[in-house]
Amino acid sequence: MSAADVAIVDLGASNTASMRFALERLGVKARLVQTPDAVASAGRLILPGVGHAAFVMGRIEALGLAEAIPAFPRPLLGVCLGMQLLYEGTAEGEVNCLGLFPGRVAALEAAPDRPVPHWAGGLAAVTAVATFLLLGVGGFVTGYDEGLAVVDWPNTETYNMFLYPLERMTGGVFLEHAHRLFGSLVGLATLVLALQTQFTERRVGVRALAWLALLVVIVQGILGGLRVTGHFTLSARPADTAPSVLLAIVHGVFGQCVFGVLVALAVLRSQAWASAGPPIAAPGAGTDRAFNLALVLVLLVQLVLGALVRHFSWALQVLPYGLAARPEQLQAVGQWALTLHITIAVLASLVAVAVGVRAWGLYQNVAVLARLGSGLLGLVGLQIGLGIAALVVTGDDSPANKPGLLDVAITTGHQVVGAALLAWAVMLLLWSHRLVAPAAPAADAAAPAHA
Repeated sequence: MSAADVAIVDLGASNTASMRFALERLGVKARLVQTPDAVASAGRLILPGVGHAAFVMGRIEALGLAEAIPAFPRPLLGVCLGMQLLYEGTAEGEVNCLGLFPGRVAALEAAPDRPVPHWAGGLAAVTAVATFLLLGVGGFVTGYDEGLAVVDWPNTETYNMFLYPLERMTGGVFLEHAHRLFGSLVGLATLVLALQTQFTERRVGVRALAWLALLVVIVQGILGGLRVTGHFTLSARPADTAPSVLLAIVHGVFGQCVFGVLVALAVLRSQAWASAGPPIAAPGAGTDRAFNLALVLVLLVQLVLGALVRHFSWALQVLPYGLAARPEQLQAVGQWALTLHITIAVLASLVAVAVGVRAWGLYQNVAVLARLGSGLLGLVGLQIGLGIAALVVTGDDSPANKPGLLDVAITTGHQVVGAALLAWAVMLLLWSHRLVAPAAPAADAAAPAHA
């Protein structure tokens, strides 16, 4: 043994390799150790760590190092989680640690002059944003009527989805395959989010919501695949598939609902939610909650009608859906849905403006509600403009007039702003319950004294 002999405790932590590479750049050759004897023989010891304290502490105990590391008589360096484990305990998982230093590690509380990164809420927010972008990609696929550019699923033209040659990704195949890859990314992010929430969240309801989010993302992926094939099959022969326009509509609407669930989870996991004080009493809080719920419901109806308009179009005349009804009949349904869509848009706009004005005007002292209210008013104006533009660019739709980039950009913009409105309504609904509460009725006047 020499003083230059440096050992790294190998706990399977993700920064072990980084530590070795850093030391090699300094000319130090470090070895990995996992046994008490190997730890005791080191000249210098590094305890790395990335992850959850309870898991890594369990790994230390399983290797029999819970006594060997504290008893190490020479220089010992704890890095990241490894430093945390040198104390008596930690609030992360509420576990006892190695006890070299007195005290327990606690979470750093955020303050106005001390912002604290909140990775739990950050991961949920990133997942929701990725889902929002996925809705945009799906909008372009629908806008260009390329939903059937790839006839098989989960493969892509018989290739494994993740091994499909890049040089073959052209035209409609590029759009549809990119949509599938982006969907896989969202699925992976939601899986990580569910696991992270399970191990770091104390609220049972929020943990359940995270697993619900994962479930609905999986269901959405299956709906997208069956929309192409009609049933479970690996065949790439068009004759073996039965594309479903009904599932295409369900897939489009359900995707927006998935987005709403992830937005709700991001709000509930945010630092702002955790650090908010008790709700303040407000005379109109009950009315605002009712308006917010009404806005969510009317927007969901609008999503269904919008999906009918987008899918029951001229494209039914050229795409091999194997429809039971004639395309002309379904196009008539699409026109009927368009009329309802425009009519209910007026109602949705009025409700949204009422919600936005009340949140912005009545709660100037509640910054979150005021910002959401003003943002909602801006989104309503943008959506009305995009809706009118979408009517203009789709007015001459026919098999002879295929959609151009401007047409698709406008109709997809109308779709994704509708998704943003739904997200805004969900956030307002949640925050109106978190930050304000109906004021208690005034106390009755004192009863007259009995004679």
